[in-house]
Amino acid sequence: MSAPGLRRATALLLTAAALAGPSAPGPLAAHPRAASARPAPRPAPPPGAECHTRVRGSHATADCFNGNATPDRVQLHLRCARWWDPAMDTAPVTVGPTRHVSLAQRCWLTVRDAWVSHAPD
Repeated sequence: MSAPGLRRATALLLTAAALAGPSAPGPLAAHPRAASARPAPRPAPPPGAECHTRVRGSHATADCFNGNATPDRVQLHLRCARWWDPAMDTAPVTVGPTRHVSLAQRCWLTVRDAWVSHAPD
């Protein structure tokens, strides 16, 4: 290949590379359209009450304190160990700001699992 042909081929390759953009994908913010295509972040849900559960034999208790400005509805759920022992749930209770509640429930013999669910009031 002659020198003018080589220069022309190099110029064509450089032009094609410049038009194609970067060969490796960069961060999303580097591309001008990627920033506008990204959905706006959702606001975080308000934190719920802080609950601690204890299981002793067939009894389970949950102590919940709400240190937040918004009320929270809490409910204690139990899964019993024996197949014939039905799962038990307490009634939902609203915990107001800076308030404390205790929830208690039991199985006939043994508690397999205990947890607290939260729902905004």
